[in-house]
Amino acid sequence: MAPKVEHKRHSSKHKIDRRLGVNLWGRQKSPVNARSYAPGQHGQRRKKPTDFGIQLMAKQKLKGYYGNIGEKQFKKYYIEASRRRGDTGQNLIGLLESRLDAFLYRSKLAPTVFAARQIVNHGHVLLNGKRCNIGSVIVKVGDVIQLREKAKQMPSILEGIGSIERDVPEYIEADHDKMNATFLRVPTLDEVPYPVQMEPNLVIEYYSR
Repeated sequence: MAPKVEHKRHSSKHKIDRRLGVNLWGRQKSPVNARSYAPGQHGQRRKKPTDFGIQLMAKQKLKGYYGNIGEKQFKKYYIEASRRRGDTGQNLIGLLESRLDAFLYRSKLAPTVFAARQIVNHGHVLLNGKRCNIGSVIVKVGDVIQLREKAKQMPSILEGIGSIERDVPEYIEADHDKMNATFLRVPTLDEVPYPVQMEPNLVIEYYSR
Protein backbone atom coordinates (compact mmCIF):
# COMPACT_ATOMS: atom_id res chain seq x y z
CA MET A 1 0.00 0.00 0.00
CA ALA A 2 2.73 2.48 0.94
CA PRO A 3 4.28 2.79 -2.56
CA LYS A 4 0.82 3.51 -4.04
CA VAL A 5 0.19 6.23 -1.46
CA GLU A 6 3.65 7.70 -2.13
CA HIS A 7 2.99 7.67 -5.89
CA LYS A 8 -0.39 9.32 -5.37
CA ARG A 9 1.22 12.10 -3.31
CA HIS A 10 3.88 12.73 -5.95
CA SER A 11 1.37 12.74 -8.81
CA SER A 12 -0.99 15.12 -6.97
CA LYS A 13 1.89 17.52 -6.27
CA HIS A 14 2.95 17.39 -9.92
CA LYS A 15 -0.60 17.98 -11.15
CA ILE A 16 -0.84 21.12 -9.02
CA ASP A 17 2.54 22.38 -10.29
CA ARG A 18 1.55 21.80 -13.91
CA ARG A 19 -1.91 23.32 -13.52
CA LEU A 20 -0.58 26.49 -11.91
CA GLY A 21 2.54 26.66 -14.06
CA VAL A 22 4.89 27.18 -11.10
CA ASN A 23 7.28 25.04 -9.04
CA LEU A 24 5.16 25.62 -5.95
CA TRP A 25 7.44 23.92 -3.40
CA GLY A 26 10.78 24.61 -5.11
CA ARG A 27 11.52 20.91 -5.61
CA GLN A 28 14.04 19.64 -8.15
CA LYS A 29 11.67 16.97 -9.48
CA SER A 30 8.86 19.38 -10.36
CA PRO A 31 7.67 18.93 -13.99
CA VAL A 32 7.59 22.72 -14.34
CA ASN A 33 11.39 22.69 -14.31
CA ALA A 34 11.24 20.92 -17.66
CA ARG A 35 8.13 22.56 -19.13
CA SER A 36 6.87 25.94 -18.04
CA TYR A 37 3.56 25.83 -19.92
CA ALA A 38 0.21 24.53 -18.70
CA PRO A 39 -0.95 20.94 -19.33
CA GLY A 40 -3.02 20.05 -22.38
CA GLN A 41 -2.66 20.34 -26.14
CA HIS A 42 -3.04 24.13 -26.10
CA GLY A 43 -1.18 24.77 -22.86
CA GLN A 44 1.32 27.10 -24.50
CA ARG A 45 -1.36 29.56 -25.60
CA ARG A 46 -1.87 31.76 -22.56
CA LYS A 47 -4.32 34.63 -22.71
CA LYS A 48 -3.72 37.78 -20.70
CA PRO A 49 -5.41 37.09 -17.35
CA THR A 50 -8.22 39.26 -16.02
CA ASP A 51 -8.12 40.78 -12.52
CA PHE A 52 -10.38 37.95 -11.40
CA GLY A 53 -8.05 35.41 -13.01
CA ILE A 54 -5.04 36.89 -11.22
CA GLN A 55 -6.88 36.80 -7.88
CA LEU A 56 -8.03 33.23 -8.52
CA MET A 57 -4.48 32.14 -9.34
CA ALA A 58 -3.20 33.69 -6.10
CA LYS A 59 -5.83 31.76 -4.17
CA GLN A 60 -5.08 28.49 -5.97
CA LYS A 61 -1.35 28.86 -5.29
CA LEU A 62 -1.88 29.45 -1.59
CA LYS A 63 -4.44 26.62 -1.26
CA GLY A 64 -2.23 24.26 -3.23
CA TYR A 65 0.92 25.05 -1.29
CA TYR A 66 -0.60 23.89 1.99
CA GLY A 67 -1.61 20.54 0.57
CA ASN A 68 -4.54 21.49 -1.65
CA ILE A 69 -6.80 22.67 1.17
CA GLY A 70 -10.50 22.36 0.35
CA GLU A 71 -12.40 25.52 -0.60
CA LYS A 72 -14.80 25.36 2.35
CA GLN A 73 -11.99 25.15 4.89
CA PHE A 74 -9.85 27.73 3.11
CA LYS A 75 -12.71 30.24 3.12
CA LYS A 76 -13.07 29.69 6.87
CA TYR A 77 -9.45 30.79 7.24
CA TYR A 78 -10.24 33.95 5.28
CA ILE A 79 -13.25 34.67 7.51
CA GLU A 80 -11.18 34.13 10.65
CA ALA A 81 -8.35 36.27 9.26
CA SER A 82 -10.86 39.07 8.53
CA ARG A 83 -12.27 38.85 12.04
CA ARG A 84 -8.88 39.28 13.71
CA ARG A 85 -7.24 42.63 14.30
CA GLY A 86 -4.50 43.75 11.96
CA ASP A 87 -3.79 43.09 8.30
CA THR A 88 -6.10 40.39 6.94
CA GLY A 89 -3.53 39.05 4.47
CA GLN A 90 -0.89 38.69 7.17
CA ASN A 91 -3.46 37.06 9.46
CA LEU A 92 -4.29 34.55 6.73
CA ILE A 93 -0.64 33.58 6.32
CA GLY A 94 -0.30 33.29 10.10
CA LEU A 95 -3.24 30.89 10.28
CA LEU A 96 -1.95 28.72 7.45
CA GLU A 97 1.54 28.53 8.96
CA SER A 98 -0.02 27.59 12.32
CA ARG A 99 -1.60 24.41 10.94
CA LEU A 100 -0.10 21.32 12.56
CA ASP A 101 0.82 19.74 9.21
CA ALA A 102 2.49 22.97 8.04
CA PHE A 103 4.38 23.20 11.36
CA LEU A 104 5.63 19.61 10.92
CA TYR A 105 6.68 20.35 7.33
CA ARG A 106 8.47 23.58 8.28
CA SER A 107 10.31 21.67 11.01
CA LYS A 108 11.74 19.38 8.27
CA LEU A 109 10.21 16.36 10.00
CA ALA A 110 8.44 15.56 6.71
CA PRO A 111 9.60 15.91 3.09
CA THR A 112 6.37 17.48 1.79
CA VAL A 113 3.25 19.02 3.26
CA PHE A 114 1.30 16.05 1.86
CA ALA A 115 3.59 13.64 3.72
CA ALA A 116 3.28 15.81 6.85
CA ARG A 117 -0.51 15.51 6.75
CA GLN A 118 -0.29 11.74 6.33
CA ILE A 119 2.19 11.42 9.22
CA VAL A 120 -0.20 13.38 11.45
CA ASN A 121 -3.27 11.48 10.24
CA HIS A 122 -1.61 8.16 11.07
CA GLY A 123 -1.09 9.24 14.68
CA HIS A 124 2.70 9.58 14.63
CA VAL A 125 2.78 13.07 16.17
CA LEU A 126 2.41 14.22 19.77
CA LEU A 127 1.28 17.82 20.32
CA ASN A 128 2.30 19.01 23.78
CA GLY A 129 2.66 15.38 24.81
CA LYS A 130 -0.74 14.24 23.52
CA ARG A 131 -1.41 12.31 20.34
CA CYS A 132 -3.02 14.46 17.64
CA ASN A 133 -4.11 13.09 14.27
CA ILE A 134 -5.73 16.19 12.75
CA GLY A 135 -3.44 18.09 10.38
CA SER A 136 -5.59 21.23 10.36
CA VAL A 137 -5.30 21.82 14.13
CA ILE A 138 -4.04 25.35 14.77
CA VAL A 139 -0.99 25.38 17.04
CA LYS A 140 -0.18 28.21 19.43
CA VAL A 141 3.07 29.98 20.23
CA GLY A 142 5.10 27.75 22.55
CA ASP A 143 3.46 24.51 21.40
CA VAL A 144 5.80 21.55 20.99
CA ILE A 145 5.52 18.62 18.58
CA GLN A 146 7.29 15.32 19.13
CA LEU A 147 7.43 12.29 16.89
CA ARG A 148 6.40 9.03 18.50
CA GLU A 149 9.18 6.48 18.95
CA LYS A 150 7.99 4.08 16.24
CA ALA A 151 7.96 6.90 13.67
CA LYS A 152 11.53 8.06 14.14
CA GLN A 153 12.99 5.73 11.50
CA MET A 154 10.27 6.22 8.90
CA PRO A 155 11.86 6.84 5.45
CA SER A 156 9.70 9.91 4.77
CA ILE A 157 10.74 11.54 8.05
CA LEU A 158 14.42 10.82 7.46
CA GLU A 159 14.01 12.23 3.94
CA GLY A 160 12.59 15.45 5.35
CA ILE A 161 15.44 15.88 7.83
CA GLY A 162 18.04 15.15 5.17
CA SER A 163 16.58 17.53 2.58
CA ILE A 164 18.95 20.22 1.33
CA GLU A 165 16.20 22.01 -0.61
CA ARG A 166 15.06 24.04 2.42
CA ASP A 167 15.97 25.15 5.94
CA VAL A 168 13.98 25.40 9.16
CA PRO A 169 12.72 29.02 9.38
CA GLU A 170 13.58 31.22 12.36
CA TYR A 171 10.07 31.12 13.82
CA ILE A 172 10.50 27.41 14.55
CA GLU A 173 13.09 25.72 16.75
CA ALA A 174 13.70 22.13 15.65
CA ASP A 175 15.86 19.45 17.30
CA HIS A 176 16.28 16.65 14.77
CA ASP A 177 18.23 14.49 17.22
CA LYS A 178 15.27 14.47 19.59
CA MET A 179 12.73 14.61 16.71
CA ASN A 180 10.82 17.54 18.18
CA ALA A 181 10.13 21.19 17.37
CA THR A 182 8.75 24.30 19.09
CA PHE A 183 6.56 26.96 17.47
CA LEU A 184 8.33 30.16 18.54
CA ARG A 185 6.07 32.76 16.94
CA VAL A 186 3.46 33.32 14.26
CA PRO A 187 5.39 34.52 11.19
CA THR A 188 4.73 37.48 8.94
CA LEU A 189 4.57 37.03 5.17
CA ASP A 190 8.17 38.16 4.61
CA GLU A 191 9.46 35.52 7.04
CA VAL A 192 7.81 32.56 5.32
CA PRO A 193 10.22 30.78 2.93
CA TYR A 194 7.94 30.37 -0.09
CA PRO A 195 9.79 29.27 -3.26
CA VAL A 196 7.32 31.32 -5.31
CA GLN A 197 5.74 34.71 -4.61
CA MET A 198 2.57 34.49 -2.58
CA GLU A 199 0.08 37.36 -2.71
CA PRO A 200 -2.43 37.04 0.13
CA ASN A 201 -3.69 40.56 -0.62
CA LEU A 202 -5.04 39.24 -3.93
CA VAL A 203 -6.69 36.35 -2.10
CA ILE A 204 -8.42 38.87 0.17
CA GLU A 205 -9.56 40.80 -2.91
CA TYR A 206 -10.94 37.57 -4.40
CA TYR A 207 -13.13 36.91 -1.37
CA SER A 208 -14.05 40.58 -0.94
CA ARG A 209 -15.64 40.87 -4.39
